[in-house]
Amino acid sequence: MRLKKGPPDFVLFITILALVGIGLIMVFSSSSVTANVRYGDPYYFFKRQLMWACIGTAAMIVVMRMSLPKLKALVYPLAIFALICLILVITPLGIAAKGSSRWLGIGFLSFTPSELAKLAIVMFMAKTLEVNIDNIKSFKKGLLPYLIMLAIVCGLIMMQPDLGTSFAIAGTVFFMLLAAGARWSHLVGLSVAGLGAVFAAIMLEPYRLERFIAFWNPWKYASDEGFQTIQSLYALGSGGLFGMGLGRSRQKFFYLPEQHTDFIFAILGEELGFIGAFLVIALFLLFAWRGFKIAINAPDNFSSLLAAGITTMIVFQAAINIGVVAGALPVTGITLPFISYGGSSLLFTMIGAGILLNISRYSSER
Repeated sequence: MRLKKGPPDFVLFITILALVGIGLIMVFSSSSVTANVRYGDPYYFFKRQLMWACIGTAAMIVVMRMSLPKLKALVYPLAIFALICLILVITPLGIAAKGSSRWLGIGFLSFTPSELAKLAIVMFMAKTLEVNIDNIKSFKKGLLPYLIMLAIVCGLIMMQPDLGTSFAIAGTVFFMLLAAGARWSHLVGLSVAGLGAVFAAIMLEPYRLERFIAFWNPWKYASDEGFQTIQSLYALGSGGLFGMGLGRSRQKFFYLPEQHTDFIFAILGEELGFIGAFLVIALFLLFAWRGFKIAINAPDNFSSLLAAGITTMIVFQAAINIGVVAGALPVTGITLPFISYGGSSLLFTMIGAGILLNISRYSSER
C-alpha cells in the first residue's frame, strides 16, 4: 500500500461550499420577515450566519491542512472539554431558552456544547476503537466501555433536555461500532435497548408524548402539537415542482415556527419547489458517497473510522431533519447541517468537514 499526500477531495469541497451557499441564501430568505419585526433589520440573522460561515470556512481550511498525528493528539483534550461543557450547560451557567438549557455564553457569544460533543465523541470513538479493534467482538471488553460512555454523554444531553441530539449521537455510535466489526447479535441487542430507552423518554415526558401522538394524526391536533407539521406540509405542498420563487414564501410570515432553523427545508421546498429540495438531497447523497469513499481509502483504522463517523453524523442528522419536515418522523428539534441558522452547528459541522477533507489528502492507492 503506497500512501499519497495530495490535494483534498475536490468534489467533496465543492459539495460543502454549495450546501453552505444554499444555506446562506435560505437563512436570509426564511428569516428576513422575523428579523425585521424583532430587530428592525431584515439582514440580522443573515449577517450572523455569514459571520459564522466565514469563521467556519477558515476553521475548515486550518483543520484540512493539519497533519493527522496533530489531529489525533487533540482527541482526548477535546473529549474532556466537551464533557465539561455538557456538565456546565445544565448548571446555572447554562443559558435557558424555550424551556431548554442548551447554550453556554462566552463574552457576547454563545455556543451549543452538544454540537461540540457530536464531533468530540466521533473522534474519541475513532481513536479508542483503533486501539481496541481486536476486542470489539467481545461485549465486556469491546462494547461495554462504549455503552457506558454513550450513556453518560446522552444522559447529560437529555438533562438539557434534547432527545433529538441524543438519538443522532447514538445512531452515529452504532454505525461506528458496526464499521469497526462489532457482532451483529450485540448490535441488535443494543438497538432494541436503545429504542426502548427512546420510547421510555417519550412516555415519561408529557410534551414528548403529545408530539408523538400528534405525529400519527397531526390534523387531529392542528391547533397545538400538530400545527408545526401541518404548516410544514403546506409549505412543501405549495412549492410544487418549481416553487413559488425565491423570497416568496407565505409560510415564513409567522405561520411556520422555527422557519429559519429546524424547518428551513420546508421554506426551501416552498420557494424552490421539488427541484430545489431534490438538489439539496442530492448534495447530501453526494456528500455521503464522497465521505464513505474517503473512509474506505483512508490510510489507517483511525482515519477510516473517523471519516465514516463524521459522514454518518452529518448525513444521519440531515435525514432526520428532512424526515421531520416531511412529516415522516416526529418533531425532534434537529437542525439541517450546513443550511439551518445556528453558529455552533455550522462551525462544528464545517470543522468535521475539514477533517474529512484532511483525510482525503492521505488516500491510499490499493
